[in-house]
Amino acid sequence: MRYAFLLVACAVALLVAPSLRAADPDTKGVEFFESKVRPVLVEQCYKCHSAQTGKARGNLTLDTRAALLKGGDTGPAVVPGNPEKSLLIAAVRHDGDLKMPPKTKLPDAVVKDLRRWVEMGAPDPRDRAPAAVSNIDWTKARGFWSFRPVRKPALPSVKDASWPKSDTDRFILARLEAEGLHPVAAADRRTLLRRATFDLTGLPPTPDEIDTFLHDDSPDAFAKVVDRLLKSPQYGERWARHWLDVARYAEDQAHTFAVKPNTEAFRYRDWVIDALNADMPYDLFVKRQIAADLMEGNEPDGYKQRAALGFFGLGAQYYKNSDAARAAADELDDRIDTLGRGFLGLTVSCARCHDHKFDPIPTQDYYSLAGVFYSCKLADLPMVPKAEADRYADAKKPVLEADRKLKELEKAEKSKATTEGKERIKGLKAELEKLKKSAPPPLPMAHALADATATDLHVYVRGNPAQQGDLAPRRFLRVLSGAEPPRFTKGSGRLELAEAIASKDNPLTARVLVNRVWAWHFGRGLVGTPSNFGQLGERPTHPELLDDLAARFVENGWSLKWLHREVLLSATYQQSSEANVKSQAADPDNRLLGRMNRRRLEVEAWRDSLLAVSGQLDRSFGGPTVDLNAGQNRRRTVYCKVSRHELNGLLRLFDFPDANITSERRTETTVPQQQLFVLNSPFFVGQAKALAARVGAEERDDTARVRRAYLLAYGRPATDAELLLALRYLGGKDDPSERNGLTRWERYAQALLAMNEFLYVD
Repeated sequence: MRYAFLLVACAVALLVAPSLRAADPDTKGVEFFESKVRPVLVEQCYKCHSAQTGKARGNLTLDTRAALLKGGDTGPAVVPGNPEKSLLIAAVRHDGDLKMPPKTKLPDAVVKDLRRWVEMGAPDPRDRAPAAVSNIDWTKARGFWSFRPVRKPALPSVKDASWPKSDTDRFILARLEAEGLHPVAAADRRTLLRRATFDLTGLPPTPDEIDTFLHDDSPDAFAKVVDRLLKSPQYGERWARHWLDVARYAEDQAHTFAVKPNTEAFRYRDWVIDALNADMPYDLFVKRQIAADLMEGNEPDGYKQRAALGFFGLGAQYYKNSDAARAAADELDDRIDTLGRGFLGLTVSCARCHDHKFDPIPTQDYYSLAGVFYSCKLADLPMVPKAEADRYADAKKPVLEADRKLKELEKAEKSKATTEGKERIKGLKAELEKLKKSAPPPLPMAHALADATATDLHVYVRGNPAQQGDLAPRRFLRVLSGAEPPRFTKGSGRLELAEAIASKDNPLTARVLVNRVWAWHFGRGLVGTPSNFGQLGERPTHPELLDDLAARFVENGWSLKWLHREVLLSATYQQSSEANVKSQAADPDNRLLGRMNRRRLEVEAWRDSLLAVSGQLDRSFGGPTVDLNAGQNRRRTVYCKVSRHELNGLLRLFDFPDANITSERRTETTVPQQQLFVLNSPFFVGQAKALAARVGAEERDDTARVRRAYLLAYGRPATDAELLLALRYLGGKDDPSERNGLTRWERYAQALLAMNEFLYVD
């Protein structure tokens, strides 16, 4: 077997690898239109180009999709998918003679959003019949499935009573049987262990762990595996990364200049990891991320929980020199959007400029929430008791005073440049350095959101801060709390907002979280749109199961670890991923869950697994961020820097989410550059070398080494055919044209790590 053939085969296999269905493009596109495009059209364009205003300059109106596509005297305003041929894009860029708006060019960020919308195919719901929300029938609105109270349903009856291992299975089986289908066989033990270990820790099982499980004949053998994995610190690292996608965690900004870097951002990331490892009740997990600083009176060491406030404290900041009010409104919108999608599964942000076109969220409700965040400010809060913070401040005063004097002197001497002045500056610099060395080390700080002056906002008419309408008192969404919810009166209202979201009476919070966990285990949620439980979102495939899990989740103390056990110990989770002919034909997308879904590892789990298998993984826990590209960086990927401004190339190449917005799931792409990385990356080649060295040190001959390599990489023994093929290749002689600085064993190890079997979990 020639090395070149091996790697080409690997590359081809990766290229044709199956990928999961991405988010519904129609739903995502409409959400983008409502939040980013419609407000611009209404505010900037309708005054001259709208049938509603009776104005159609150039015979162009823009208030329907059909009108956009038809265009005016100069041709179609929009060509879906092609911004270069779309006159609207040329106009807002002020290219050539066509300039819209004619007097002032739109901000670059707005132009970029419009271009992106056209590239998406210009999704536009305005030819649909939107739900009437101006005069909302609240009783009818609360009858929508996701707004109804969570009720534990009766368990369904099933024909095959021998299959279910849990209540969860009865709901799955009842639906399958109703369609004339039946679950596939259970996965074999090796497959099940590999699946569970990746799911709960993001790492492959070790040979010792495999051997222990295979030789445990007790009826609770797999339950013991699940408990062991949930107790490992790697569980928190794995599941924190899932949550950090939702929280749009990053350590810098993409929309502004001269902002102090978030050097302490890692404290929020570590807080999430610790909270998950400690199985912090999810309702408390929610409340602390919204209002930890306002809950400290009930906790002797509450100051340690301030790191949780990074959920908002690390959010987007916008450049405020050109239009400060608009930039501030955009920051409020980021917080509302992340809060709404992340905790409630609602696109509240779509009500920024007008009543939500599909869900019962009036614009006034949007500004009721905006008032909560308007009443707050970004702040760095010390994660120590007040007395210790005060002592630190006193100790730093001489340093700050010396620094002030130095800057004043440098400013005064800037134009004079006298000898005496230079000497004084030199002396002050020496004094400042001496003071810095004797000063106490910096305190741990939390990038947070803290209360400022409590203020109710007025509605921004069509989203414009300069045009204000009715007062919007700070309170919760009416559809979730009554036609006249009580006003928030405690400071900003953050704590009252947190309590409303985390209430057991809120029908969304538990449902949304249960659905997210299900999606992260199965590749798809019971609701296929994890961050949209509104009219535009998908309906649940198993509504009774969703409510059963949500109700029992709350009953069991909002325990995530309970929820993991409930899922993993089910017969549904333990199925094989091999479909039978009948179920494949009847349910090709596996929405009825008659089998397990084969899934591709995310970039973090893939990179971490390469390091683990090669014996290079640094398992140290927590601490400051590290550069992913640093030569000796062997830490788990969750500890690497995430940038909004310039995302690391490896993360970007392998579908890491956009940290500027909350992300409900990972998109999957298969592009040639991914295979080139596998073939040429120094990092990947380095892991191949390390794997070859590892098996060489652990085993005496090539036969044993190949078997060890298969066990490490795939969690299974090599077949006789695979062993024979490997030995033929390893015993061959190099063609001079194939020499690339690697030994045959290193090239063989690279091929093993490049295979789909390493990248996919059955």
